[in-house]
Amino acid sequence: MNTIIDQQPQNGAPAFNFDSFTFGETPTDHMFVAAYRNGDWGAAGLKPFSNFSLSPFSLCFHYGQMVFEGMKAFRHVDGRISIFRPEKHFSRLNVSLERMCMPRLPWELFAGGLTGLLEADSGWMPEGRDDLAMYIRPFVIASQPKLGVKVSDEYMFAIVCTPIGEYYDKPLRVKVETEFVRSAQGGAGYAKCAGNYGAAFYPTSQAMKQGFDQIIWTDAINHEYLEEAGTMNIMLIAGDTLITPPLSNSILDGITRDSLLQIARDMNLSVEERPVSHQELRMLLEAGEQVELFGAGTAAIVSPISCIQINGVDYYPYAQGDAMMFRLKESLEGVRRGKSEDVHHWNYFID
Repeated sequence: MNTIIDQQPQNGAPAFNFDSFTFGETPTDHMFVAAYRNGDWGAAGLKPFSNFSLSPFSLCFHYGQMVFEGMKAFRHVDGRISIFRPEKHFSRLNVSLERMCMPRLPWELFAGGLTGLLEADSGWMPEGRDDLAMYIRPFVIASQPKLGVKVSDEYMFAIVCTPIGEYYDKPLRVKVETEFVRSAQGGAGYAKCAGNYGAAFYPTSQAMKQGFDQIIWTDAINHEYLEEAGTMNIMLIAGDTLITPPLSNSILDGITRDSLLQIARDMNLSVEERPVSHQELRMLLEAGEQVELFGAGTAAIVSPISCIQINGVDYYPYAQGDAMMFRLKESLEGVRRGKSEDVHHWNYFID
């Protein structure tokens, strides 16, 4: 595998307003691209951000072989740049690739692409900004030009970046979804593939028309057990216990989820990974228990839910500023920005 650098890094600060921007609209200056042909990854290189040139026959446009990851890099208080838990993202990406019959990526290609891209575009990570991070999107698509229902023989791997601040600027109003499903047992719900997100748009858009920000997915058989919070894992805190549904082949193995569970254990909270029904949640709320409910994901980190509708009735979980979920978030952010000791060795420094 040969690596080609088409343009030398330019580390100067870009002409970009970091104080006012919309997430996901502005790419950084470079991207990393590699091609898979004849059974091997090659022609890998860093190049200026630009459009792809693909045949309309490319299999990614027709049969859904597309997977991706969502990661973050942070500027630490000492000025160094680290990627948060890239090994776990790498492992999950390869799990997704296997599920979609796509070739695995070698660690050297994945890590080398991340490091080279962040070194080249380090100017997009200003120092002294605790409100900013770099969102990293690695993805793989089937690029073979052939109409026909088949597994592709050719693929493109790319990594692109964009700055990110606060993903949600207010607590969420959600509803428990009991008609549509995100994924069923035996499906591809545990894979971070494009089809999972495309299929979720319609029920989510219908909920938004009713005044909700997101929906809480339930199991495909009985619509009884909570599974995910929109595009995030779902978590709740009752008393001194953090509870979240167990991983399955219909639930994504979230890196933020895993990190928060570990931090909760470090803080001597009880942790339960078990099925949680919306009826159990309803009974806790009706009994006047202080229940915190939130989504956990890479982009949003911790997204508090201030209102949840269950079977047409609104309930109001605890979402005040002293909630335990914000302490968990603060602890996680402290590690990711170099303000707290990284006892679990989650930070991967690029230099």
